[in-house]
Amino acid sequence: MNQEILEAYFNDNHMKYSSETKRSYEIALRQFFTFIEKSYEEIKTTDIREWMIAMEEEGLKLNSIHLKLIAVKTFYRYCMEENKLKKDPTATVKTPKREDSLPYYLNKRQLILLQELTKENKRERAIIEVLYATGVRISELLNIKLSDVSWETRQIWIRKGKGNKERFVLFTHDCAVRLKAYLDERDIQSEYLICNYRGEALGREYVQRQFREYTKTLGFRISPHTLRHTFAAHLAEKDMPQSYIQELLGHVNINSTRIYTRLMEHARKKKYDQYQ
Repeated sequence: MNQEILEAYFNDNHMKYSSETKRSYEIALRQFFTFIEKSYEEIKTTDIREWMIAMEEEGLKLNSIHLKLIAVKTFYRYCMEENKLKKDPTATVKTPKREDSLPYYLNKRQLILLQELTKENKRERAIIEVLYATGVRISELLNIKLSDVSWETRQIWIRKGKGNKERFVLFTHDCAVRLKAYLDERDIQSEYLICNYRGEALGREYVQRQFREYTKTLGFRISPHTLRHTFAAHLAEKDMPQSYIQELLGHVNINSTRIYTRLMEHARKKKYDQYQ
């Protein structure tokens, strides 16, 4: 029964959610119904609160719990709109406040270590360089086609970013060199900028697995999203205006970008303290 309503929910909202949001909502709702083991119609407010307590006891961060509860609340809002229920069990469940933590990013030394680690594999080195030079999300990178790249102006057209918004991102001369080295070595015909051995778009899980290996080898945490934070933080360190960083990241709301300015203030204070 839950499967049917979930399929209807995602089918009716497929234009509304980005592929990334859909994926995170699917995971959250699957975990939710696995934990509670009831039909969506039978679930009570107390069940939802028990699930939240269980997540907290498992050591999940408040940000993760917040996002998972948003997925459940959004699903039940849909059920109410479709007259599938008379009462919303999430209505009185308060969403936990998100932690106001600064984004984690790599310093220059850590970035160089990562670049050195991947330099023998031209595809891996190209992936690192594109993520760092452009600040694109991993889902955006894997969907870039060769026809989206303008080598003359060093721009990439991101056709479908988060919320299906399109934008252009810039890439550096070094990034162009790394990409061309990879493409010159590649003997597979593919429309994708980065592809697997069959010429298809490279799998997200494959890239995530590679990053877990980098983390293990280098001893500090690295993910594709870490490089997006690193891109923004390093631009903030160079005093690039917030509005420019916002445009390059594809943030609709400038409040999402302001955290990098706070991060820069934090970095400046750290540097100041070293001289005292």
